[in-house]
Amino acid sequence: MGNGSKAPKNGRNAPTIADVAERAGVGIGTVSRVINNSPAVRPQTRAKVVAVMEELGYVPNPHARRIAGGRSYTVSVLLPFVGTEFYLRLLEGIEAELGEQRYDLALFPLLSKQRLERFLNSSALAYHTDGLIVASYDLAERFPGGRLPTDRPVVMVDARSEAYDSAYLDNALGGRLAAEHLLALGGPVFAVQIEEELDRAFASTVFSARIGGFREALAQAGVPLPEDHVFRTRLSAEGGQIALQRFLELHRPPLNVFAAADVVALGVVEAAERLGLKVGREVRVLGFDGQPWTAARGLSTLEQPVETMGRAAARMLIERLQGSDGPPRRERFEPLLVVRTSTRTGS
Repeated sequence: MGNGSKAPKNGRNAPTIADVAERAGVGIGTVSRVINNSPAVRPQTRAKVVAVMEELGYVPNPHARRIAGGRSYTVSVLLPFVGTEFYLRLLEGIEAELGEQRYDLALFPLLSKQRLERFLNSSALAYHTDGLIVASYDLAERFPGGRLPTDRPVVMVDARSEAYDSAYLDNALGGRLAAEHLLALGGPVFAVQIEEELDRAFASTVFSARIGGFREALAQAGVPLPEDHVFRTRLSAEGGQIALQRFLELHRPPLNVFAAADVVALGVVEAAERLGLKVGREVRVLGFDGQPWTAARGLSTLEQPVETMGRAAARMLIERLQGSDGPPRRERFEPLLVVRTSTRTGS
C-alpha cells in the first residue's frame, strides 16, 4: 500500500479482529473490550487499537457483537414527529453521539394515537434494543409507578423526568426572557400559544412552560395579559397569520407578539407584510426555537441548543449502558435571546 501499511496476513480483503489484535500487539480480548467501550482498557491501549482499526479499515460485525456481548448495539428513539426542523436537528445530535460510540439508531415515530398505543405494549420492538431515548413526551406517566415497561436504560430529551435521566431546555426561562424583551419595546403585548396535544393522545409541557414563564414575568412587572391577548393554535404558520388578524382587531399598531415557536412567528411576520405593516416598528415579533432560517428572515428568537441537547441525552444513555449507576440525572439548558430586525424598533 502507498502509505506503507500492509494487508491482513490472511490475505482476505476484509480484516478480522485477529488482524487488528496482531497489528496492535494485543490480545483479541483487548480488541473486543475496545469495540464494546469497556472502561477496563487503558487510554493508551484504546488509542492504539482504534488507530489500527482505522488503518486496516476494520468494521465490527454488529451481529457478532450482539452474540458476544448480549447486546444489539442499537438505541431506540421515540419521538412524536420526524418531519419538523426541531426533530431533524435533535436526531442529528443524538445520532452523532451514538455513532461515535458505534451504536446504531432505530427510529420509532409516534405520529398518531394508534401508533402510540402500539408502543405502549411491553412487547413492542422499540423495547428490544439496548436503551431508549424518549423525546418531548414523558410516556412513562402512562404506566403505574411512572416507569416504562422495560429494564433497559431510558433517557428523556426535551422533557424533564423524575424517574429517568433527562436533558431538557428551561422553557419557562425562555418565556420570562421573551416578556422582558417585549416589555422594553413599549406597547401592548400579545402571545400565540401552541396547542399541546398530539392527536389528543398525550401532552407535552414544553409550550405551556414557555407561555407560563411569559405570564409570570408580565405579572411581576405589573402588566396584565388578558385572555383575548392570547391566541391558541396548532403548530403552523397559518396559525400565526390568523393570530395577528385577531390581535389587530383589538389594538392598533404598534403591538408586540410573542409566538411560542418560530414557524408560528413566521406566520405573524408574513401576515404583517401582506397588510403593509412595518415589521420591527408597527408589529414586533419574537419567536422561539432558533431555527436556522430565522437569520435570513430577520426574526428575533429564543435559540435553543437542539443538537447539543440531543448529544447530551445520547451521552447519558451510553454512560448507563457502560454501567453508570445512581439516581436520575438532569442536564438543564438555557435559551439564548437573539435580537434581529423583527424586534428592533429603529429598523
